[in-house]
Amino acid sequence: MNNKEIAKYFYEHITSNNQLDELRKYISENCVVRVGDTIIPSGIDGMKEHLAAVRKTYPDLNMTIIRQFVDGDTVISEFIMEGTHLGEWLGMKPTGKRLRMSGVDIDKFENGKIVEHGGAVNTFEALFTEGIIKPA
Repeated sequence: MNNKEIAKYFYEHITSNNQLDELRKYISENCVVRVGDTIIPSGIDGMKEHLAAVRKTYPDLNMTIIRQFVDGDTVISEFIMEGTHLGEWLGMKPTGKRLRMSGVDIDKFENGKIVEHGGAVNTFEALFTEGIIKPA
């Protein structure tokens, strides 16, 4: 598989099916997370913690890649993420509502594995649409 196919498979199958024991096949030991211009060392364990925390909030999480773009060793994946809000998140009590959020993941690859991950999920639009948060 090329990097684009690996990214799609990783999100739609490994992440969606919570196959954390498979992360070593897709995430580099020295993987970092990019938040703006800040780089945070993550590795496999950090990615596993992140995915486990997301899964606590949305136990039935499912991701679907709707578009992808490739620039050299970087894959940009636009996705729809769906899940039922059953866990506390940022002090917000579980609502039991099924949320649908759009987002973008930006992954840099080396030797078929993600070495740098970043992106954003449009969480607040989904929370606002479902009436979970209200305008001030």
